[in-house]
Amino acid sequence: MRAVPGQVVGGRYRVTDRPAEVPAHPSAGVPARDAVGGALVTLSALELPEFLDPLRPEMEEQPGQGPRVAERVAAVAAAAPDHPRLLRGLGAVPEGGLLWVAEERLPGEPLSRLAGNGPVSPYRVAEIAADLAGALEALHRTGLTHGNLTAEAVVVCEDGAAVLGGLLRGAAEEELCQAVGGPVPRRVYEARALLVGARAERWPIDAGAPADCWALGVLLYRLLSGYGPYPEQDLPTLLGAVRDGRFRPADGCGVLRPLVERLLQPEAGLRPDAAAVRQELRTVLAGAPEPFGAGAVPAPLLPVLRPPAGPLVPRPRGARAVRRTDRQGAEHRAEVELRRPPRVPPALLGPLLVGGVVLALVAALAAVVAFAG
Repeated sequence: MRAVPGQVVGGRYRVTDRPAEVPAHPSAGVPARDAVGGALVTLSALELPEFLDPLRPEMEEQPGQGPRVAERVAAVAAAAPDHPRLLRGLGAVPEGGLLWVAEERLPGEPLSRLAGNGPVSPYRVAEIAADLAGALEALHRTGLTHGNLTAEAVVVCEDGAAVLGGLLRGAAEEELCQAVGGPVPRRVYEARALLVGARAERWPIDAGAPADCWALGVLLYRLLSGYGPYPEQDLPTLLGAVRDGRFRPADGCGVLRPLVERLLQPEAGLRPDAAAVRQELRTVLAGAPEPFGAGAVPAPLLPVLRPPAGPLVPRPRGARAVRRTDRQGAEHRAEVELRRPPRVPPALLGPLLVGGVVLALVAALAAVVAFAG
């Protein structure tokens, strides 16, 4: 990524000095902070020189290409809706032979990292998919297509909600492919092959909103089974399988199998749109067994582990948990007991003491008289 802690990108975004926050996947970017408002952001970079040179060397003589791509990305950012399941894109900055794309950063983990240990429960996938379908529905209402719906573009927040990012990076990649290929389809294909690779979600056979719904089906299949529905060993094989609608059997998709199979239909008219997907997922979740029916989220897909029993308890920002040993706890209780004010005011202790002695003598005398009786 060629970003170092303290580096300022575009005169505005300062890369943070916390390497542990840098996600493993390159497309997920590096953490930074907006010097203007202090907001946390994620920066991802596209390697312009290495990407352009093998395909169209004359592009080196067009220094205005980077700003034009950045302008297109800024237009997408301005048109994107404000939705709780969409990360806010901030724009793109060409600098040092790279195109840096800035996006809002929320506390959480990439879905690719959290789901990297194998298949995920169908009901947990349904929760994630419902969030993503809601984000896609909002995008499609504005006339936008996401085009970059992968596990790396999804962030699972600390409360378990899935938030869709990667919109601006996808727009930048597509704009660069068009800039490199121009009117020659073969060059556009070669550019996308280098930039995207053999990743099924990025190669729909159609465009627009139906392409996003198809990519959602691919992602759901991948989460449910642990692998993609199409062969991905090389791009020609992948594209041939996608074109012919030859996806692997969805046996491991459980209760979501009918929905996944409809989303993967090669004919766009046979696929449900994002609104229909979200409604169907709500129906699935309404009939889910506990804990999913109650809206709880199992620990394996949370960036923070739940305690052995009980829900997560939110703490105020900056609060620190203090752990005491048994001895420390006992000392603390004794100290509190010593500091506790007496239950009886000191002024009444004397009269109460005298009264108690008199009552004791009267009781003893009554006992002697009764015995002598």
